[in-house]
Amino acid sequence: MAPIQPSQDSLDRRKVVGINPETVTNITSTDFPGHHAGEDLSWSLDKFRQNLKIQFHQNQTHEATFSLIGVDAAIANAFRRILIAEVPTLAIEKVYVQNNTSVIADEVLAHRLGLIPLKGSIEGLKKLKWFLEPNPDMGFEGMERTDYNTVVLNLNVKCERNPAADKNATDPEEKYINSSIYSRHIKWECQGQQAERFAGGPIEPVSPDILIAKLRPGQELDMILHAHLGKGGDHAKFSPVATATYRLLPMITITKPILGADARKFQKCFPPGVIELERVTATETDPEHKEFYDPAYEGREGDEKAVVKDPMRDTVSRECLRHDEFKDKVKLGRVQDHFIFNVESTGQFPSDMLFLESVNVLKFKASRLLRALDEEDRRGR
Repeated sequence: MAPIQPSQDSLDRRKVVGINPETVTNITSTDFPGHHAGEDLSWSLDKFRQNLKIQFHQNQTHEATFSLIGVDAAIANAFRRILIAEVPTLAIEKVYVQNNTSVIADEVLAHRLGLIPLKGSIEGLKKLKWFLEPNPDMGFEGMERTDYNTVVLNLNVKCERNPAADKNATDPEEKYINSSIYSRHIKWECQGQQAERFAGGPIEPVSPDILIAKLRPGQELDMILHAHLGKGGDHAKFSPVATATYRLLPMITITKPILGADARKFQKCFPPGVIELERVTATETDPEHKEFYDPAYEGREGDEKAVVKDPMRDTVSRECLRHDEFKDKVKLGRVQDHFIFNVESTGQFPSDMLFLESVNVLKFKASRLLRALDEEDRRGR
């Protein structure tokens, strides 16, 4: 017996999470074998390729918004977690304090420096290798610091009185030189072949205006900083994203026409841009045009009607479900396999590149799992 092929409308309905006034329905995925009698729901690579879609809505250097369509929530969440915790980035790891006469303690200052995001040539960053610290418990003596695994920076600033300042000045920025220490005071010390590898862009803080400390005359900071590769799972300073979130695509279905004053009220129930007001046309009031005709439009030509313009802007507040005049006229939902991602880069990598890097990390994890399974299979034999 040939497997049953459901209609596309039926398949689309299965993917919608129902949003009711006080409950949420159809939250469980049912696209697995055994959920629907007579249907072939076995997984295949060809079917996965056919359903998978990626659509970019915003693609800027520091922020990207895109839709990932046709995957399970587990896959979408894997990308989110990898973006936050497993894409390698460069950050200050070691701070060697030669002189610190500021009011900030050495360890606090080191922590602040580690959280300053760095940037540089993408090609150079990708050529950096991992640096591993000595581990006596495991008998590992550690690695030698080289130009391939260590980026050296320095912070050497001293606060002095400004001889050209007005004697009545009260603003420290005017009275003193280097009264405020910013990230722009951090300087990169090129090592070995790093000048060639980072020819496309030197290592420097993403923003030059991050405040590090405030000094007064006679106080100074003299530090050597070593930056290494790391992962956000080890420390937040290595996370390449400020935020990496996703949400399901909202779905708004107007089941009965909403006209006139009700349409204007309905529009206010949603964020700007979600609902638009249009005029009822003569075609919609003419029974001869069966495709567009609706009895509710008779005698309402020229009146305003509510139409769904951009459901992606909706926050699914359910406000419209509180009003009796919209009862049985609208259905709210969310599409189960349509994930709207928002990725905000800290600046070391472009936001769209970060998603591609997360794909590479997931591919590496999958290949490592397959190798482990093959080894286990060989042992079993």
